[in-house]
Amino acid sequence: MGDQKSKENNPIENNNAASNTKASESAQTKKGGMDRRTFSKRAIQLGGLAAASSSVAASSFSTMQSNTFYDEYEYVIVGSGAGGGPLAANLAKAGYSVLVLEAGDNDPSDNTHDIPAWHPFASEDRKLSWDFFVNHYKDPQRQQQDSKYVPGKGILYPRSSTVGGCTTHHALITVYPHNNDFDKIAELTGDDSWDSANMRRYFERLERCEYVPRPLSANNNPSRHGFDGWLPTNKVDLGLLLEDPAILKIVLATLSRYGLDGALDRILSGNLALDINHWDVARGREGPFLVPMAANGRGRRESVREYLFDTQDKYPDRLHIRTNALATQVLFDGNRAIGVEFIEGQGLYRADPLHNNNANAGERKQVIARREVILAGGAFNSPQLLKLSGIGPADELRRHGITPRLNRPGVGENLQDRYEVGVVSELDDDLALLERCTWGEEGDPCLRRYRNRWWSRGPYATNGATLSVVKRSFEERLDPDLFIFGLPSEFRGYYPGYSESLKTVKNRFSWLVLKGHTNNSAGRVTLRSSDPQDTPEINFNYFDEGNDTNGDDLRSVVEGVKAARDIMDSSWTRDQITREVYPGDDKQSDQEIEEYVKNEAWGHHASCTNKMGSPEDPMAVVDSKFRVIGTENLRVVDASVFPYIPGFFIVVPIYMISEKASDEIIATAQGTTV
Repeated sequence: MGDQKSKENNPIENNNAASNTKASESAQTKKGGMDRRTFSKRAIQLGGLAAASSSVAASSFSTMQSNTFYDEYEYVIVGSGAGGGPLAANLAKAGYSVLVLEAGDNDPSDNTHDIPAWHPFASEDRKLSWDFFVNHYKDPQRQQQDSKYVPGKGILYPRSSTVGGCTTHHALITVYPHNNDFDKIAELTGDDSWDSANMRRYFERLERCEYVPRPLSANNNPSRHGFDGWLPTNKVDLGLLLEDPAILKIVLATLSRYGLDGALDRILSGNLALDINHWDVARGREGPFLVPMAANGRGRRESVREYLFDTQDKYPDRLHIRTNALATQVLFDGNRAIGVEFIEGQGLYRADPLHNNNANAGERKQVIARREVILAGGAFNSPQLLKLSGIGPADELRRHGITPRLNRPGVGENLQDRYEVGVVSELDDDLALLERCTWGEEGDPCLRRYRNRWWSRGPYATNGATLSVVKRSFEERLDPDLFIFGLPSEFRGYYPGYSESLKTVKNRFSWLVLKGHTNNSAGRVTLRSSDPQDTPEINFNYFDEGNDTNGDDLRSVVEGVKAARDIMDSSWTRDQITREVYPGDDKQSDQEIEEYVKNEAWGHHASCTNKMGSPEDPMAVVDSKFRVIGTENLRVVDASVFPYIPGFFIVVPIYMISEKASDEIIATAQGTTV
């Protein structure tokens, strides 16, 4: 499907011109659609809702051209990340007034999140972070076997709280899911719009591919890449391989192991693309691939935050972003969502490293949504907010003194994630690519190269992902379920201070084994209390505590560990390796590797806690159009809505459903269908 066809079918762009003549583009956008007297009357009519504060709130955005927040908007979106951010921008572009409530602050002015290689530091930046601590097991003895366990807390699960959400600190990896991920949703819901061929057009719409030549004809685009979207995608500068003999040997070993001996010249010249996001690969191809990243041609992170800012610059009266605004509940008239209650202040949520338990949370405020409320807080916070609003398992709500509005037992259930483990080798010598890098200290030569060159900007312009291998753990798997990729550092998961080790340890190389399409769906997100500033209880119920009763997930991860070891044991690499640090040379049998995996596995793609399904399914939370079942004017658009965890990396599927939800919501506003 060519670019021209995508544009012709894009309701966001097509709706914009017509929307400029709507009343909402005149008096409505000047005062949120009505004056204070009318707003107050309407608030009373909608069940006694108090009028929102009309005080002028100082914007934390240098780009924001208006610092006035209105009493009501057509759409109120909770969360500015991969689900909520593109949706907000798209609705504003289509001519609607939108308020985004973001619990975090604006992004900092330093380089932590802009420089691709610094993404580990961004994930521990106290100004950007929400630090959740989760349980992998109910059994405390089992849980404490993890070397990353923090006594009294659990396992660190980094999330982000700032404009752009987790897209400001993630590793920039941009990998398309498998076609079956969408075809299964189409089959489950009976909604053909989820068909994989149709869903690909959303990827084409959002992507701005900069590593594949633009096709000469819009009707001849076999790769089905997009070239005019808001998300730039690029590949790592492969010339850097020639600067580090040790990494080069590892890459050559990988190519040799998977039947690509002598292919390096073709890869460096661009004649062998190894393009994991090509349309053909989505059908289940295996082998070595390069790892695309969400960075622009200048080597800077660019995604949701920039899309929001750019849209806000163009439409300052339509798109407002209210930072330091923690949503406390959805407001209803009966079962119809009419607005959101929130509290304002910095560091209000207890996952925030800067949270002060003694700080005054300030007054509760309210904002009306004339059309819809959309939750986009992610797999932990969206189910929490639904429950705080009276939607969830009735017994759980009553235990916390919350009057059930709607008994939806699936809210917070079905929590899923990948399993990941690291295979870490210690090399005889420091990696040449990193030996001079001082990670931002004064006179850092790698930072100077990154800032001053317009070509070959060096290691800081990469996210570190050198090469990946996609394979099936066992032949009978429907799709490849292992994604194994190399990093020139030590990485074995998340724990407080993990990013600091990257600055000092320069003689280690890690293969990260990621198990996709996991079977376990037994995780849960439950309320800790009825306090909206509190974090929920999060338990993933790993492996033998979960519902993968056959142990397929565990065996698959073990196969991934053995595949990574196989590469490092090749004739290309074994003479430069001192020892295997993790799992360790003493763990050789399948049983020993299994125990290592059960102890040390982690994940960071939490999803599926408000699963999509048929309205007749008592465990479904949203329907195929993202609407919360049993309510009106309330949707969820984030990772929580997937019924099964998609692909290998979840951010691209979230971007795609954000684009799809944009079409669905605009169609509802126009009285049409998608």
